[in-house]
This record gives sequence, structure tokens and C-alpha cells, in this order.
Amino acid sequence: MSEQIEIEFKNLLTETEFEQILKAHQIGEKQFVKQKNYYFDTPEFELKDRACALRIRERGGRYEMTLKEPLLTGEGLLETNTELDYEKASSILSGSSISPIDIRDKISQMGIDPEQMSCFGTLTTARAEIPYEGGLLVFDKSTYFDVTDYELEYETNHYEEGMRIFEELLKKASIPQRKTDNKVRRFFTEMQRVKTRVD
Repeated sequence: MSEQIEIEFKNLLTETEFEQILKAHQIGEKQFVKQKNYYFDTPEFELKDRACALRIRERGGRYEMTLKEPLLTGEGLLETNTELDYEKASSILSGSSISPIDIRDKISQMGIDPEQMSCFGTLTTARAEIPYEGGLLVFDKSTYFDVTDYELEYETNHYEEGMRIFEELLKKASIPQRKTDNKVRRFFTEMQRVKTRVD
């Protein structure tokens, strides 16, 4: 198990803006790596209601379960990460109990029954990353349901400085700042939209 503070800034882009910023930073197709996020919650979406998220990420044949919780300061997230082998990940994805003890304990401490957790969907991302101004600049193209979206993220260790760097980057690229929910929240929103159409 590992814990880390995640401070990141993100902005949704149009496809044209995405292509332009890839070109500006000399990012080619070969630099993209595919990853899948499998999202978990209770039937009542109790994690979502607490602004938390639970996922298994599959990337390069490796699996990692991550619980994200908002920091009290509002300036980032606390991530609890646990590596899973293929058998354990497959078992959880097939409906077995969430088994990493540290993550189960944290969910229980929120007053949520970890036995109620199940996978409710998958989001696939093609991701490229480069070092930038002391942090990490991330280029994401994500697909879920019938949606494809494009996102620029900047991961840093310093909130105020990171915000300044990211805002300057967007300004230099003539990209407007847009209120951007995280991936799991965008996934939820689209899931609700699809469900409403079906109902």
C-alpha cells in the first residue's frame, strides 16, 4: 500500500485544441499508452456523494486499485494505492469482495459497507505524459459510452505555483479555461444521461 497527495489541474479541450497542443509539444501517436479505469461504488453511489472515487486501473498488464479522498484543505486528493495481481483484479472485477484491507478499512470508516461495492463501468484512455516546469503534463483522450473527450492535466507538488503554471500554459496556447470535472464524475454524468434516455 502507498499513500500520496495528488495535486492536479485539468482542462477539457476541443479535438482541434488537443491536436494543436500535441503539435506544440511534439507529442506523437507512439507516445500514447492505453489504460482502462474500472469504477466502483455502491448502488446508492455513496462514494460519489462524499466526493470520493474507487477504481482499478489496468495499464501495461499491471493492475492497481486506488481510493481517492478529498483533502480537507480542498487543494488536492489523498490517494491510497494497492497493486493487484491479475487473478485478484479479475476476481474483484467479476464481483468478489474488495479485498485490499487498507482500502476496505478506509471505506468502512466512511460508514459505507465495502461489501456493497461493485464495478459499474469502464473508461478507456489513451495517455501521453511529459515533464513540464517541475511537474508532469498529461494529454488524455478518453472514451466512455458514446463519448470521446480530450483533456489536458498538469500534476504538481505545489498548488499555487502549479495553478500559475497551468493557467499560463492555457493562455499561451489560447485555450479558454473550462470548469472540468474529474473523469469519474464525467463518467457518472454520462451514465445518468444514458440511463435517462433508456428509461
